[in-house]
Amino acid sequence: MTSIEQTIREFRGLFGTEPKVCRAPGRVNIIGEHTDYNDGFVLPAALELRTVAAIAPRSDRKLAVHSKLMGESVTFDLDEPEPTPRKDWSDYVRGVAVVLQGAGARLAGANLAIDSNVPLGAGLSSSAAIEVATGYALLKNSGLPIDLTALALACQRAENEFVGMRCGIMDQFIACYGAAGHALLIDCRSLERRLVPIDPRVRLVMSNTMVHHQHAAGEYNLRRMDCEEGVRRLRSALPGIKALRDVTPGALERHRDLLDDVTYRRCRHIVTENDRTEHAAEALAAGDLALCGRLMNESHTSMRDDFEISCKEVDLMVELNRAEDGVFGARMTGGGFGGCTISLVEAGAVETFRKNVAEKYRAATGLEPQIFTSAPGAGVGAIESKR
Repeated sequence: MTSIEQTIREFRGLFGTEPKVCRAPGRVNIIGEHTDYNDGFVLPAALELRTVAAIAPRSDRKLAVHSKLMGESVTFDLDEPEPTPRKDWSDYVRGVAVVLQGAGARLAGANLAIDSNVPLGAGLSSSAAIEVATGYALLKNSGLPIDLTALALACQRAENEFVGMRCGIMDQFIACYGAAGHALLIDCRSLERRLVPIDPRVRLVMSNTMVHHQHAAGEYNLRRMDCEEGVRRLRSALPGIKALRDVTPGALERHRDLLDDVTYRRCRHIVTENDRTEHAAEALAAGDLALCGRLMNESHTSMRDDFEISCKEVDLMVELNRAEDGVFGARMTGGGFGGCTISLVEAGAVETFRKNVAEKYRAATGLEPQIFTSAPGAGVGAIESKR
């Protein structure tokens, strides 16, 4: 874990003052991929992996930020009239400050040091962890009230508009509302949420393929455009729809002649994934691990064949995961084109699973995977230091 005490010591060395420390988690999505920006359902869990943000006030209107992971420091003027992205890691920090101030929050100047143990490019939402930790810290440092839903929406807007990644609300929302021992079923239209207990007989096991294809961000945005195009075409026959959330599988099949093959398959993934996600949440809550696992398997097939966001390394990892004893289901997790798989594994089978999968993946690819478990963790909050 990222050491809070070490972060505080480094902050003192950088800035010469005593900080407050906030943290926000990474996340793993059990099921419900690319459904969030289609007003659909998702079932993520927060992780123990986290980003920490140490912060202390400044007397001016500057925001000085140091990233330990990147080994870089940048300084921004909070009163700059037309802030522009730098196209690097600092945009996730500055974008949040820009959006919060644009929404009326008068942020105080601050020194900020950021560290994280959420793997980059692994599909575990390192970006949302940075955004939410930063936003929470900036609001706390400024003595402003913190509404978690408003914070999640502000961080999503920062990623959409300042960073340029047209993500949905899932990552920021689970970073705000995660709860120990639970997944969270989120209705991404109404933002209603329901905690779903995760059976203590199983573990969530993430297998990082150690690949992340560079076209991922562009392809992510293209998938969103495909979904929006599908809604535009289907609206001629289904005039009441606002998003693919409003389209049933039956309606999609009846009107598939309105769509070209690619757009139809993109829509089919979303429409069926919404249905799978709701049923998986019910199965998980009822302890029906076999059904939940089967739905996870079906989800990966849909992502691979209809949404086309997998890659050969991820498909291999899913196959290796499923072949092990004690595995109920496995799928890709995250935006796609690399990153992690998520498997539902019997607690007693985890160590053998990790050993066997690592050996087989290494032999097949020459890559050393990261395979780890994490208990479902809590959402964003402040940390009391121990001195």
